[in-house]
Parts: sequence; C-alpha cells; structure tokens
Amino acid sequence: MIEFKLFFALISYYFVMFVTPGPNNAMLTASGIKFGFKRTLPHLIGIPFGHTIQISLVCFGLGSLFQKYPLIQFYLKWICFVYLLYLGWKIVGSFSNNEKETGKPLKLYEAALFQFVNPKAWVVALTAATAFFPSEENFIVATSFVAITAPFICFPSICLWAFFGSSIKLIIKNIKIKKIVEYFLAVLLLITAVIIVID
Repeated sequence: MIEFKLFFALISYYFVMFVTPGPNNAMLTASGIKFGFKRTLPHLIGIPFGHTIQISLVCFGLGSLFQKYPLIQFYLKWICFVYLLYLGWKIVGSFSNNEKETGKPLKLYEAALFQFVNPKAWVVALTAATAFFPSEENFIVATSFVAITAPFICFPSICLWAFFGSSIKLIIKNIKIKKIVEYFLAVLLLITAVIIVID
C-alpha cells in the first residue's frame, strides 16, 4: 500500500519542478504569445505524454545508462542548447512578418520527443524514479504510481505558462510592444540554454 505522505511528496515535487521556469515553460510562453492557447494545446499535451514515457523508461532501467555513461548527459545538454538557440532565432526571425503569422506551433510528438533532450526533464525523471519509487510495492504498480502521477500534475502546471503567453497576446496589440516582449522571450531562451550548458 502506497502511503499518502509519499503520494503528497511526489505531487509536491512534480508541481515545483513542472511549474518553475525551464525550457518547456519558456517555449510554452513563446508559443502562447505567437499562436494563442488553443493552438498551443498539442504542445501542452505532448510534454506530459513525453514525460510519462521518459519516467517509465527510467524506472525500467534506462536511468542506469546515465550513471554508466555520463557523456550522454553532456551531449543532451548541448543538443538542448542548440535547439533553444534555434527557437530563439525563430522568434526573432518572425518580427519582420508580425502582420501575418509565420511558423507553426510544436506538434504533440515534437513536444514529447523534446523531453528526451531536455536536461530538466531527465532530472525530474531520474529523481522521481529514485527518491519516490515505492520499492516495497509490486514493480509494475510502483512504476505506474511514479509515471502516471506525472501528467496529472504536469499538465495544469505548464498550462499556466501557455495562459500567460496567450494573455499577453490578447492584451498587447501594439506591434512595437509585442516585439519588445518577443525579444525578451528570445533572450530568456538564450539564458536558459546557457544555464543548461554551464550547470
């Protein structure tokens, strides 16, 4: 029987990790501003979907690869860094076309796949699978507990960032102010990318 205090601790951990700034939330805010909340939904669904698969794989032993081959994490950091730089460039590159919408929001599978190069997502998965795994339970039950709890906390937590972005889209009609906000988001993505590499 999984104790309530373990369940509460896992929920608290997931909430703190999913709601705090990171690559996913920076991307969701940018997507909310550019495309609105409704068109960002596939991105929003893809993140917890990818997390669930990732956490399950870690519980099934994938996490031991990071211990055995620490270089994997190094390469993942650089892949994430390059991807975030690309997204920042895409935001900046869209300024000349502010009158007409350019680009497309991330698809569900793209958002899910991004979790596998997102260092923060790996930290969440590895910590959840080690610190909150109820080892006295049946393995399948324990894995399901850790993995299936994630999307129920992840989705509403990250929705806040997409809502924030889409609210800015609705409030800001002035193109110059919108450009400033988008530049600010591009810089935030750059800072996030740098932090990931030097962390």
